[in-house]
Amino acid sequence: MHTAFEQLVVRRAFRLPAPTGRPGDGASLARQFDAALLSAGFTLSGDLLRHLSGLAPEFVEPVARRTLATVRELVGDHVRHNTYFKDFPAGVPDTVEFWHRCVSEALADEAARPGLLAQLSDGVLNLLTLPSYGSYGHGWEEMLAAHDELIAAAGDRVTVLHLGGAREDEFTALYLSLAGSPVPLGEDGLVDLRLLAGHCARGPQPETIPLRENRAVINAVRAAAGQELLLDTVTDVLRLACALSGASVTLEEPVRFRSLRRPLRRALLAGLDAVVAGSPAKLADVHRHRERWKRLGERLHPHEYPRWPHAAKVFAVARGELEAPTFESRVERLLADGDIAGAAGLLASAPGRLYRALDRLVLAAADEAQREAVLDAAARVAPEVSGRVLLSLREHLENRAGRFGGQRLFLNRSGRAWATADARSGMPREVRERLATLADTELRRRLPAAGTVVVDPAMLDVALPLSGKNVPSDLGVLPRGSSSAVEGELLRFFMYWRQTERTTDHDLSALLLDEHYRTRGWLDWTALTAVGGAHSGDITDAPEGASEFIDLRLAAVEAAFVVPMVHVYSGENFEQVAESFFGFMLRDAEQAGAPFEPRTVRMKSELRGPGRVALPLVFARDEHGGWHARWMHVHLRGHPESNRAAGHQVSTGMLVRGAVERRPLTVRYLTGLLADNGVRVIVGDEEGAPDGPVTFLGLARPEGLGADARVITPGNLRDLVPE
Repeated sequence: MHTAFEQLVVRRAFRLPAPTGRPGDGASLARQFDAALLSAGFTLSGDLLRHLSGLAPEFVEPVARRTLATVRELVGDHVRHNTYFKDFPAGVPDTVEFWHRCVSEALADEAARPGLLAQLSDGVLNLLTLPSYGSYGHGWEEMLAAHDELIAAAGDRVTVLHLGGAREDEFTALYLSLAGSPVPLGEDGLVDLRLLAGHCARGPQPETIPLRENRAVINAVRAAAGQELLLDTVTDVLRLACALSGASVTLEEPVRFRSLRRPLRRALLAGLDAVVAGSPAKLADVHRHRERWKRLGERLHPHEYPRWPHAAKVFAVARGELEAPTFESRVERLLADGDIAGAAGLLASAPGRLYRALDRLVLAAADEAQREAVLDAAARVAPEVSGRVLLSLREHLENRAGRFGGQRLFLNRSGRAWATADARSGMPREVRERLATLADTELRRRLPAAGTVVVDPAMLDVALPLSGKNVPSDLGVLPRGSSSAVEGELLRFFMYWRQTERTTDHDLSALLLDEHYRTRGWLDWTALTAVGGAHSGDITDAPEGASEFIDLRLAAVEAAFVVPMVHVYSGENFEQVAESFFGFMLRDAEQAGAPFEPRTVRMKSELRGPGRVALPLVFARDEHGGWHARWMHVHLRGHPESNRAAGHQVSTGMLVRGAVERRPLTVRYLTGLLADNGVRVIVGDEEGAPDGPVTFLGLARPEGLGADARVITPGNLRDLVPE
């Protein structure tokens, strides 16, 4: 089990917990390990290389084997990436010419000819019935033999693996970081937290656990161990029941509650009774998940435990036998009566809800007095509002001036997105400025003393992670809204999937848009060599896994935006396949190499989500002709089958516009607040060496930082969000 935790630290922090063992001469094996890592775009830090060199070889070898497997999976090099066209991108034919060749080969096939002739007589031809279409005609080794070796370039990615501390210290540090996160974790983060919580249950615990979902994961471990539960709402108990049933604690998916052992039933009912006894008004929260409460009641049997009468009221409310007016209904009644000041006063008892409703309250105010009542309530409760909500308000205000022609982008909790025109009335400028000043002042007050802050310029445009939902924690992935420079002559997307049971066809495509977000063209299985690029060919069945690639020379792209898309054409969706991931590579024009070269991979992320069309990011050309990646992490619902780029031109253009034109809060904003607090902020090498304690903000930890330096990278950027 310790090895699983060790590799979790490697994957999330690029740190290898210090291996232990008998001293010896492991230098030769450590150098071989480093050379193997370089083939995947990784290298050992000087400290880690020296540490491994001082261990006996038999202690170095298993660590090297495990770690190499982990980093290869991080970049997508744990599978074999074949291509339909063996010498892609050089040998991709014209689309119609290729289809004609497939038909000719089918006509020459005695077994396939009768069916093909029948289709042709009907005037409709299904490409999937052609023997040579959609499946590899050569093996992986044969494909590799058709390519020259990759020429190393200075721009190839090299990710440093650093020496960590003692194993238990590293496990505890990662657990505390995840458990105490002020930002919602993605599903992979909750899985990792669940694993670590069981191991760290008896060790140090975070001072606070701000997020309900994290609390539910930890409560499941505490309940199993008979420890005191952390509960203060009825929904906390419902989330805990989901966790104990092996279901998601997000309450966004259907759940089948398990029959629980009597001690667990007693713990849940006792906790529920204490919550309601302490605050009967919390019964109103039952309405949000009424059906789930009914199902849970069937498993907990509250009628068998008369000692907890308050817990029984929860299920009575769910069944409609007991009234419990909701907080929202009371607010809506006041708003309907035009009592804006009364609504603001009531919402002030729940500061987060007040701040989320500020826009609506300000616009609903009939006169200056009502507006002042709203603003006064906001100022009064500001110290009680979470930092994430303050940042969300600040970002909302940044995008509320109407400077972008009224485009709104909506994103639900599951990552599905849509865009529409903004029909809201404008918020008065003086109100925006007053609320922005209020948020800035409160956030500055909460920022900790940071010593000297050194910032890698590439980090300045990384968005603050106000939510980790639907954002995978994989190699090179940045929070939604982040912008990062694209430096290379050749841009290559890749996608891999492996079906579970049914024949499954996932398709990679690229939609090209002009500066007005109108379609210029696309690359996919219907356009293999369009818009100056090449598609590696359509694979339609993946029992052993399959890959597709798109190759673009950026200098030849005549478009303002390039939008990579992954479509579920048929079969299993992103949640059902055994494995599915997307990424991109950057190369110099003369590097050659196989279609997939791990050290040229800049980003790789798992594809998971509810829609049948995934849009991980968009590449945008700036006014100087350079390119930047803008991170989206969104899904379109798509069609039940036969999704392709041509069918989603308008909706994709609207989404891209909404994402590109929206201004996120970035590290630049936060370092500005630090500078306002008198903190010395050094960007790059602008001002020489720092003095005293250092906080470093960058895409990766550099060599040479002192052991006491605090390092913030995209992997733990959530730690900068004030509570």
